[in-house]
Amino acid sequence: MASRTLVVDNGASTIKYGYADEDTPYRTFPNNITRSKTERKTFVGDQLETCKDFSGLYYRLPFEKGMLTSWDVEKQVWDRLFTGKIIPCEPSATTLLISEPILNLPNIATTYDQLVFEEYGFHSYTRMSAPQMAMYNEIPKLYGQRMASGKKRVDSAVIVDSGYSFTHIIPFWKGKPILVGIRRINVGGKLLTNHLKEIISFRYWNMMDETHLVNEVKEACCYVSNNFWEELDICKKSPRANKILQNYVLPDYSAQQTGYVKGKPKTKNTKKAKRSSEMDVDINNDVENGGNGGEDEEGSDFSENSDSNEDEDDSDVEMAPATDEEQVLTMNNERFTVPEILFNPSDIGMEQAGIPEAIVDAVSACDEEIQGMLYANVVLIGGNARLPGFRKRIVNDLRQVVPSEYDVRVGIDKDPLGYAWRGATRLATMDEFASEFKSRLVTRAEYLETGSALCESRFRSGV
Repeated sequence: MASRTLVVDNGASTIKYGYADEDTPYRTFPNNITRSKTERKTFVGDQLETCKDFSGLYYRLPFEKGMLTSWDVEKQVWDRLFTGKIIPCEPSATTLLISEPILNLPNIATTYDQLVFEEYGFHSYTRMSAPQMAMYNEIPKLYGQRMASGKKRVDSAVIVDSGYSFTHIIPFWKGKPILVGIRRINVGGKLLTNHLKEIISFRYWNMMDETHLVNEVKEACCYVSNNFWEELDICKKSPRANKILQNYVLPDYSAQQTGYVKGKPKTKNTKKAKRSSEMDVDINNDVENGGNGGEDEEGSDFSENSDSNEDEDDSDVEMAPATDEEQVLTMNNERFTVPEILFNPSDIGMEQAGIPEAIVDAVSACDEEIQGMLYANVVLIGGNARLPGFRKRIVNDLRQVVPSEYDVRVGIDKDPLGYAWRGATRLATMDEFASEFKSRLVTRAEYLETGSALCESRFRSGV
């Protein structure tokens, strides 16, 4: 086996990467090629950090609707990662563990094999979906429990992966996905950002070309409401009585490179991931009704016998008036109506179920004997899971539609974006998974002898 294992979660929006044997958090960089209209430069992946003016960026994306379709773009991004430009990498002495879309198409999977072995020359590699990677984490810790002796992972779980292009619900039994229970909702972070662009362009200024800026606004201001209609009424009040209203100061890309919420301390957008492995959990017996506009639940610790400590509402801070030098974007009901699409896609004319209904439909397709265990082990991962209030809304909505004889437990890691990457790292480094990991690998010599047929048989053995 190669001396080192490089773990890459190849997401549609960002790539999470790092060596499994390093005691450091993963790093991220954009999985795209961008061109700046003002600077007239092209940036590949992490080169975007050197951009001085993010207005009017033109994006070229390798993923379309969750599938890797533009290999010209992806190869340029991988060239920076696999040829030592951003991380020391000697492919001939490295094992690659990379993620792929769930239910990946055969011809796309074959292209993965060809690039990894023929273009970059890795010693060995394996690929699996991000939800499969997440299953190698210690999920019982999410609920304040310990793994039973002799077990490598939980018997069953439902992984809800809400990412850039889509939201997938995948039930697992004994480490393998239940194919008949897999559900997909065509709602992800990209759609939310585009919808927010349309709203802002209709109500304020034309920002249809400001994808980067509007995405920052979404991440800074948006949250999931647990009292939608009540908070909608609050938004109709005067600014002084409206606790949901926020003023976002737009950057001018000269003196101010990043925007910020008026009344909050200015903080730089950091790309570093959290190293904490502590997780949050909701128990259906202790669900508190009601939501708080703008509350951040990711930083609070939950246990089965303790109450949550709610953070103060950020919008309680009285907003100072804008100065002549500041251009302010007012965010009112947009803060929670945009993420509401995840739960009610019909709001924008999509004839699809929301996340809670899709979870119930996925579990109902599985054997009745394991449905109770699936509802008791729901795990949220992906970038959209970072939205404040996301977990609580899932629990509240699930409890209303799940049969009363089943317990509902929903857990989320403090860093849901890197949860899959950390699971893959455990698979590659822990002795209890050593034989399983080795059985999944295909070496370059084996590939040159048998082709992609061997890759297909070994990588699909876990499906």
